[in-house]
Amino acid sequence: QLHLVESGGGLVQAGGSLRLSCAASGASLENYPIGWFRQAPGKEREGVSCVSHSGGTIHYADSVKGRFTITRDNAKNTVYLQMNSLKPDDTGVYLCATGLCDTDIGQEWYNNWGQGTQVTVSS
Repeated sequence: QLHLVESGGGLVQAGGSLRLSCAASGASLENYPIGWFRQAPGKEREGVSCVSHSGGTIHYADSVKGRFTITRDNAKNTVYLQMNSLKPDDTGVYLCATGLCDTDIGQEWYNNWGQGTQVTVSS
């Protein structure tokens, strides 16, 4: 069974950068589209970005376009989320999951979630 583990979160000042990793074990990640989501207290879980199994299809939420970049390295069984120009509103728990990569990055299309990594952006 595919198991996902997120890492790379932490505390960063506004305008800074972080790179999150979504590492897979138990199966080859190349067979799975991957989505990144985030959730802050009191807010709905938000789809941030997704990438198809081969990397040919990529989508971003409007709130992160131009600042975040999703990539995948199937040889390393890892999907990355490079986050630049971070804002306090980017604060939340970031999770990755397998699913379908569509324009809306809706969580209803995803399953097999990781546990998440905390990202905190200070003013």
